[in-house]
Amino acid sequence: MGTVFTIYLYAENATRAEAALAAAFEEIDRLDQTLSNYRPSSELSRINRLAGREAVTTDPEVFSLLERALSYSSQTGGAFDVTVGLLMRAWGFFRGQGRVPDTEELNAARDKTGHEKVKLDRANRTIRFAVPEMEIDLGAIGKGYAVDRAASVLGESGIGTALIDAGSSTMYAMDAPPGEDGWKVHVPDPKDRSRSLSVLSLRDQSISTSGSYEKFFELGGRSYCHVLDPRTGMPVQGVLQTTLVAADGTTTDALSNAMFVIEPKAACEILANVSGVRAMWVLSGSETNQVVKWHWHDETGFGEEELRVRASGQRRNQQA
Repeated sequence: MGTVFTIYLYAENATRAEAALAAAFEEIDRLDQTLSNYRPSSELSRINRLAGREAVTTDPEVFSLLERALSYSSQTGGAFDVTVGLLMRAWGFFRGQGRVPDTEELNAARDKTGHEKVKLDRANRTIRFAVPEMEIDLGAIGKGYAVDRAASVLGESGIGTALIDAGSSTMYAMDAPPGEDGWKVHVPDPKDRSRSLSVLSLRDQSISTSGSYEKFFELGGRSYCHVLDPRTGMPVQGVLQTTLVAADGTTTDALSNAMFVIEPKAACEILANVSGVRAMWVLSGSETNQVVKWHWHDETGFGEEELRVRASGQRRNQQA
């Protein structure tokens, strides 16, 4: 899935730990082979090849994930949309270093983007594209789903306490380490990822962070990040990082990407319909970056001004 998965767990002995880890990583590998659009043999690649010409029957798991993805698209007004495959290609973010497409190429990709163009038939478990050559890209939800599935497999293996980490972009905390209230998770400062902008204690929750630093290119003095607004086809500007805490990784992975696209006030109206969430944005400014928090509480003790200073990469003078 283009990232490194790490699992920390507690078990009664090394044999059980090794067996549980093996089962969880096998599940992650299985999902990579199923959901990756980089693998021609994957179920997702098969759907992308055929669904523009005919209704494609898929397995219950993939159909359910696609249903859930389209539900997030509806909830966010298209700010989260898995049909961005051709837009990602147009901007060079698929197996490339990034480039600016010409108007004709961008318009052609936009014409083949839009969750409303995907037709699901639950009774027959089929998927069909309303226009040919559309392409689904599950990069904004697949890691979160894999984290959730790994947690389920660990539970089935008798593991009750673990932290599953997908490249630090999505994590799920199962229970808490012995003697602790939760797993300590650090949210990086987007200006200096070796520093923490916030530290949280998570227990039976997931966290996802999306950053403009993950994949981007610069041209003509302007930076273009890999997070695209599916409604315009353009890379999002003015946002450095979004972080979301919720009950599961599928939700946090998808909605943290939507948060990147939607301005905070409108995003909070959407998040208000999701149980138990807390969110934080770091927005870029001409002189200082702005931190926006919603139901956010952590263990850093930083006030709003200190968070703003840290996110801006500035240093305040210390006086005795």
